[in-house]
Amino acid sequence: MGVSRQTDEKVQALLDLLSKDQRWLIVINADPDAMGAALGLKAILSRRVHDIGIGHVNEIKRPDNLAMIRYLRVPTRRLIPNLVAQYDHFALVDSQPHHHPELAKLDYSVVIDHHPILPDKPVSAPLVDIRPKFGATCTMLTEYVQRLKIRPPKLMASALLYGIKADTMNFQRKFIDADIDAFKYLSKYADHTLITRIVRSEYHLEWMRYFSRAFYNLRRIGTGLAAHLGKVASPDILVVVADFFMRVHSISWDAVSGIADDKLVVIFRGDGIRKDMGKYAASLFAEIGSAGGHKGAARAEIPLDALDGKDPEMFVLKKLARGKTAGFQRF
Repeated sequence: MGVSRQTDEKVQALLDLLSKDQRWLIVINADPDAMGAALGLKAILSRRVHDIGIGHVNEIKRPDNLAMIRYLRVPTRRLIPNLVAQYDHFALVDSQPHHHPELAKLDYSVVIDHHPILPDKPVSAPLVDIRPKFGATCTMLTEYVQRLKIRPPKLMASALLYGIKADTMNFQRKFIDADIDAFKYLSKYADHTLITRIVRSEYHLEWMRYFSRAFYNLRRIGTGLAAHLGKVASPDILVVVADFFMRVHSISWDAVSGIADDKLVVIFRGDGIRKDMGKYAASLFAEIGSAGGHKGAARAEIPLDALDGKDPEMFVLKKLARGKTAGFQRF
């Protein structure tokens, strides 16, 4: 696995920022790619700074994410003021500050990500390494690790590999040669039995009622599907349902919405061919909330107050159908 000149330069820039008296917090919006990348960066910072922690802004409820934390021993904690106060330097991986309100509250020394860059939301930090062509941030951190000649321990290698596997959807989403090279390199060190256990931890039994609700509210909009689930315990449920509907033959995109933590959350999935879901989400909701993502996967979060009393389900459907109520059909 070769390491690019760009990686050489970014690794040196990272090392130049470090000193033994620093306390670093790696901040994530926890999913497999973010957690794997965080473990990779933690390994790099180890022995170069005084203390390292990992903090996540989201509530983690998806069974596969919980299994990853358990089996691969990801030491992440909920990002709260008391945790932030313990650190003097902050790194953000697999996200950009505008992706979540809590992420925007910190000043970062390092931002490493593979999501698209929005021209109107520039990212500023002493070290910014954003490469949208990469299929996973874990690929970028694998290159960092190899550049520094760090032999990846079993659990870290497993986390990095699983992050690549998850974010590329087993290389069904966009990826480049570097993603394949990183996957092959990590395969020599990862514990594939543990990864299989994580992959099989996909659904909570209590989530079945949300699937029932999604089928009941399912609408057809052109070649897409939309469903509103009402109040949900976690936005992760919306992600699982949206991924499920993309398995339907002849469907090129879907949008699954719900209410969580006083916000309207909309999860977008696409086949990566017809619509750019990141741009689509931003065009519909960026003016009233946060919205963006990849060509094949995106997310929007809108404060309920911004709806001015409108019904959330109809609000989303009208946005998706560009204001034409005849544009969506109930099954």
